[in-house]
Amino acid sequence: MKMADNFTLLCFIMVTGLFLVFCPVSAAGAISTVSAGNTVFVGEQGLDIRAAMDGDSILGWWASGAAISSSSPDKTISVPNPGSFTIYPSDFQTYTGTWYRLKSPTTANGTAFNVVDPYLDLKIEDTTVSTDVTNKWVPTDDELRFRIDTNLVQMLQRNSVSTVPITIKVRSPDGTLLNALVSKSGQTTSLVDYPVTTSPQYTGSIWGTSNRAMYPPGTYSVWAECNVNSMKDNYNQAGKTVSTTVTVLNQDQNPLIGNKGYVTNPTTSTPVMTTRTPTPTVTTAVTTSPPPTTVLTPVATATAESPAATTLPATAVVPAAPTTHAPGFGAGLVVLSLCACLLFFLKKH
Repeated sequence: MKMADNFTLLCFIMVTGLFLVFCPVSAAGAISTVSAGNTVFVGEQGLDIRAAMDGDSILGWWASGAAISSSSPDKTISVPNPGSFTIYPSDFQTYTGTWYRLKSPTTANGTAFNVVDPYLDLKIEDTTVSTDVTNKWVPTDDELRFRIDTNLVQMLQRNSVSTVPITIKVRSPDGTLLNALVSKSGQTTSLVDYPVTTSPQYTGSIWGTSNRAMYPPGTYSVWAECNVNSMKDNYNQAGKTVSTTVTVLNQDQNPLIGNKGYVTNPTTSTPVMTTRTPTPTVTTAVTTSPPPTTVLTPVATATAESPAATTLPATAVVPAAPTTHAPGFGAGLVVLSLCACLLFFLKKH
């Protein structure tokens, strides 16, 4: 009885394993199946375009504004195997837009599909303070999310396709590539084949930077990539199947403030301010002194007082006081002399 139970359990495990293995294959098969009028992307490989070709074996492309019914296509591509077709960059990169199936080398027989150049972009947002921190810094303890902008969501037009798998890559400061992130609440989110259903697509706050053991301070590099139907393998270009790499600096304080020393050593900032202030002040002092010619002012005053000083000796010579007394004294002497002469004359006679 025990052996029978073990056998039943073993069969259950095998069936479950087979189900899990083949489920992704079914999904991959669905995402590669293209109906008439669907969008396909440059670089996609192994597409089943049988429904889009409807029995025809040639594709034709006309330039914008061309008269399709009365002119030959500007480019044609033969389709020997519509069950596995590749949108090669060399064939389609410069010929995006509507491609038609042809019933003859020059006659359109309806729309096959639309070829589009893929676009993929990723940004980092700090949900703690609700701001974009792409190529900026975040204080440790904040929560982060990713924003994905892409036109790859047009794959959802295809039958049975509900999500577009896009992988987010995070490289830590020591070079380790992370394939999952843990939120502040402890929830783990896989970054591999993240299901994208709209654009922009937000991941939610899946990255809690407070866990220093997992996320030590430093610069993290982040990008997104899509390899659906081997499109990245065939068309590995930044901004197309791979987003441009962005960074985020995770640390305790604003690096700009830290570099100026305002936080770590406020005292140092004071001399820095003072050393900067004197420089202009000294220059202004030197520049301002010459114009007023303060040195010439005393000279002018000296010259102004100089004549006054010269007047004083003139007044000193004016001691015409003796000259003022001289006339009276001289007259007395004359009278006295006359009297003496008169007495002498009278005495003699």
